[in-house]
Amino acid sequence: MAETREPQYQRCLDILRESGRASLGLMTNQIWWDDPKRLLFVLARYKFVAKMLNGMERVLEVGCGDALATRIVRQEVPHVTAVDFDPVFIDDARGRPDAPWPIELRVHDMLSGPVEGHFDGAYSLDVLEHIPADKEDRFVGNIAASLNDQGVLILGSPSIHSQAYASPPSKEGHVNCKDARGLKELAARYFHNVFLFSMNDEVVHTGFYAMAHYLIALCCNRKG
Repeated sequence: MAETREPQYQRCLDILRESGRASLGLMTNQIWWDDPKRLLFVLARYKFVAKMLNGMERVLEVGCGDALATRIVRQEVPHVTAVDFDPVFIDDARGRPDAPWPIELRVHDMLSGPVEGHFDGAYSLDVLEHIPADKEDRFVGNIAASLNDQGVLILGSPSIHSQAYASPPSKEGHVNCKDARGLKELAARYFHNVFLFSMNDEVVHTGFYAMAHYLIALCCNRKG
């Protein structure tokens, strides 16, 4: 194999020789094929979560999909447990071992009960909108019950206002998108403090909620 002309790039070939090429997960591969820019938005959400949960010891991800972006959180948190109710995605993630950034992967349906572990923090991105409204309290309640008394939860979901621009496949799965007030009211049933952020594309901000494509609730001080 040829050497790079600039020595600082030799690391690229060293990793290729030692570990081979990294592969995208099932879900990330679909995003890369159908809408490449959306991958940037997804990664930006994970970066926000990673920075908010920095310093915590044990963190839970609910609805990890293929868990490719979970590595971003793992950079900031020593122990990440990632769960998904679909074995297809967990099997895919397990088939792509992540030696430098180990992540614990489990098949778990959050509607069936909490995850054992008493975590310092939890996050769930792009999952709540797939949970029927009559089951949302069980979903959020079981995540809250997975946390220790000082646990923090980050919930991210497309806003109801964004659905006018959503693709048909997205709309098919999005059965419970909310506006800012609805998301805050849901989270406030389980946490004393809920801080809302807006997001458009890869930018997180505190702008006008009705113009936000995506909403993020940062929930602190678990109730009961």
